[in-house]
Amino acid sequence: MTDKIILELKNVSKYYDDTPALVNMNLYIRKNEFITLLGPSGCGKTTTLRIIGGFEEADSGDLLFEGRNINNLPAYKRKVNTVFQKYALFPHMNVFDNIAFGQKIKKLDKKIIQENVRRMLRLVNLEDFEKRSVDSLSGGQQQRVAIARALVNEPEVLLLDEPLGALDLKLRKEMQIELKNMQQKLGITFVYVTHDQEEALSMSDTIVVMNNGIIQQIGTPEDIYNEPKNAFVARFIGESNILDGFMTEDFLVEFLGRKIKCVDKCFPGQPNVDVVIRPEDVKVVPAGEGMLDGIVRSVTFKGVHYEMMIEGQGFAWMVHSTIMAPVDSKVGLRVDPNDIHIMRKEAAT
Repeated sequence: MTDKIILELKNVSKYYDDTPALVNMNLYIRKNEFITLLGPSGCGKTTTLRIIGGFEEADSGDLLFEGRNINNLPAYKRKVNTVFQKYALFPHMNVFDNIAFGQKIKKLDKKIIQENVRRMLRLVNLEDFEKRSVDSLSGGQQQRVAIARALVNEPEVLLLDEPLGALDLKLRKEMQIELKNMQQKLGITFVYVTHDQEEALSMSDTIVVMNNGIIQQIGTPEDIYNEPKNAFVARFIGESNILDGFMTEDFLVEFLGRKIKCVDKCFPGQPNVDVVIRPEDVKVVPAGEGMLDGIVRSVTFKGVHYEMMIEGQGFAWMVHSTIMAPVDSKVGLRVDPNDIHIMRKEAAT
C-alpha cells in the first residue's frame, strides 16, 4: 500500500425516493490498499460500491479517479472491475471462455488471451479446469473463476460485493487468506464489502464502518477494535460491555457508583460518557479481590473460551475467559486501566 490516492468520494449523497442511502460521504482510497466497507444491511456499503463501479449515479457530490472527475464516465470505461456475491458466470461457456470473455470483447490477439487466462488460472489454483463447465464446479471454484475473470483485465481497482457470502465457513476462511494473498501479489486496490466483522478484521488494511448511510469510523483493524469511536462501532465490532459513566477529570472515570482509573482524558463540559470494556478484558478473580463482585448467571462453552454472564451491581457483564466459574458462584471482576475505553455520549448512534 502507498500513500497515493487512487479514488476519492467527496460529499457523495444518494437517495432512494426520500430514503437516504448515503449522506455527504467523504472517503479516499489509496493505491494498493485493501479497504473494507463494513456495516449492517442497508447501511450504504453496496450503494457506495455501485457508485464507484458506475452502476449507480450519485445525487450529489463527486467521484474522482486519480484526481479526475468520473461522475459521467460509463462503467465500461472505468478502470475497475466487480466481483458479485452471485458470480454471474456464463453457464454456456467453460472456465477458459468465462475468464477470456472480457479479453475477447477487447479483440486481443488469441495468443495473448491464452497467456493471460492461463496466468489467471495459475493464480487462482485452477490450472487443470479450463475446459470444465462452470456448472460442474463447487461454489468456491466458481468464485475463483469470477475473480480470475475480473483480474484478467488488469483493473486498477477491484470491487468485491460480499463475494464469500455463499460459501461455507471453512471455505470462506480459506478464501479470505487466498484473496489477501492475491491482492498483495498483484498490487491491486481492493474495495471489499461485507457485514462480517471477523472477515473485515482479518483481511483489511483499512476498515470503513458505516450505518444509515453515514461513516461512523475509519481506521486500521486494530484501531477499530481497540478504540471504537462510538457505541455503534463498539457493539458492531465484536462484543462489548457499555456502561453509563461520569468523568470530570483526566484518567478517572466513575461508573457503577465507584471511581476507576483509566488512560483517557475527559471531555471538557461533557461529563456524561460511555464506558466500553471488551468481554476478554474482564478478568475473573476470587470474590473480594476485584473492583466489584458478581454472581455467575450463565456459562456457555465457545470452543476457545467460556462466555459467562456475570451480574454485578445491577449490570450484566459479558466475560470471555479460558477459566470457567460455575453458575451461581460468587466471583470478583477486575479490569486494567488500559482496557477501559471512554467515548463521548453524544457520539452513540
